[in-house]
Amino acid sequence: MEEVRHNCGLCVTHSLHDVYNILRSLQHRGREAFGIAAIGETIDAVKGLGKVDSLSLRTLYKILPKQYHTFLGHVRYATRGKKDIEEMLKDAHPIVLGVPEEKIFRQNGHIIFQDCRLVGVHNGQVDDSNFDGMELGELVTGTDTERLLLAYDRIKEQELMRRIPGAFTFAVAERGRDEVVVMRDRTGIKPGVLGWKDGKMLVASEDGALTENGAEFREELEPGTIYYLSADGDYRRVPIIGASPRHCFFEWNYIAHLKSTLTGLQVMRLRQELGRKLAEEFSREEDPAGIDLVTCLPTCSEVAAINFANAVGKQYNDVFYKKEPERAFQGSTMLDRSSSIERNLQFIPGIKEKIRGKRVVVIDDSTIRANNSRWARELLYKRAGVKEAFLLNYTPPIGVRGDDGVERGCLFGVDIPPTENDNHKFIARDRTIEQISEAIGMPVRYISVRGMMEVFEHLGIPRDNLCTYCIGGAHPFKGMAGRVELSVSASPRTQYAGV
Repeated sequence: MEEVRHNCGLCVTHSLHDVYNILRSLQHRGREAFGIAAIGETIDAVKGLGKVDSLSLRTLYKILPKQYHTFLGHVRYATRGKKDIEEMLKDAHPIVLGVPEEKIFRQNGHIIFQDCRLVGVHNGQVDDSNFDGMELGELVTGTDTERLLLAYDRIKEQELMRRIPGAFTFAVAERGRDEVVVMRDRTGIKPGVLGWKDGKMLVASEDGALTENGAEFREELEPGTIYYLSADGDYRRVPIIGASPRHCFFEWNYIAHLKSTLTGLQVMRLRQELGRKLAEEFSREEDPAGIDLVTCLPTCSEVAAINFANAVGKQYNDVFYKKEPERAFQGSTMLDRSSSIERNLQFIPGIKEKIRGKRVVVIDDSTIRANNSRWARELLYKRAGVKEAFLLNYTPPIGVRGDDGVERGCLFGVDIPPTENDNHKFIARDRTIEQISEAIGMPVRYISVRGMMEVFEHLGIPRDNLCTYCIGGAHPFKGMAGRVELSVSASPRTQYAGV
């Protein structure tokens, strides 16, 4: 089976300058590849490997020299499937259709397309089975985005919204059509926002990417709705199907920028409150009085760690730093992720002497494959000589089995597919908390599912509006009225990690 391959960030703007800078602000959502489509009398596009600034803005003006009114932008990391260089470049967005072979220019590390008939960018994931019965023709990339684009070409946007379930924020431009079409699926699993700059409407995956570049946030894209952005910067929206929100909780916990706000909830506020709840749960089974200091694995978990430290009355200290802001989570292979961690995660100068012989709590956003955790254990115990280190996560165990016995993971756009392989194994699957701790080499704790849900509800997001499939919850499209079923045990230390 050809596997779906992306989770990403996207934007729709009206200048090359804005698309370039907004993509740079969305770089945390993907660093393997990027792409830009320019819409005017013709549709031209470029996509390349690596970060957006691997091509300078000056160079892009030379590659895309015409007068254009709208731009689609995309940053990507591959989630599933083949991840060699050629495949990553071919599967990078925008996905293009109807380009004459003589108008395709394959350069070193990037490709230029001229006179495209159809282009699309997508954040999310749609299972191949959702296209059963549709005659899509021959696939070039085999990605779900290509299938979405072909489906749009056959049945257009309104019928696509009605017929194709799946996780997508999807933007399409078509030759001869003045409006760019932006669709957000009925569940709103993946984010999307509308903004305003210089009298024109913009779209991006996160509001922080807009406000960071001089735009004003206007509203969330409504799930089940199509937005039409015109060449002059105006827009209209058409509700197609009733919203059934199943927002991805992991967007708040990890993926989104700290300064972003999703569905009215600030990412920073959520992480702060998760740190407080984690302290509450930790204090029920461990005496915080014996802890000397609290730190974090940078950088997503820093605000949670500071709030945890305040809640237990302990000092927070930075122990580690990252040389680069890259996320090892987005590496293509286990080796890539491990080398990224060991290359990137380092001690603050002089800190080893201060923590030697101490009992330390290390806060992390999540422990999924345990690459970060094992390296942190190596640094803390063998190189710094701490007495004991606890690893605490403000996200429950991911990749467990649900109560139905089905292996969990993400099917909706995050790089944690349910099926394990040599490059991808869940540390929590079929292990108790004690077994996880033994496998990593230090005591590990996770926030409970119940505790995390309480935080979201306290901050205004009902638990039934969240997709929790990866931590044992219902499939968002097969159990729309379902919620995570919680098992209660007297001691969380004896529970299986998914309970």
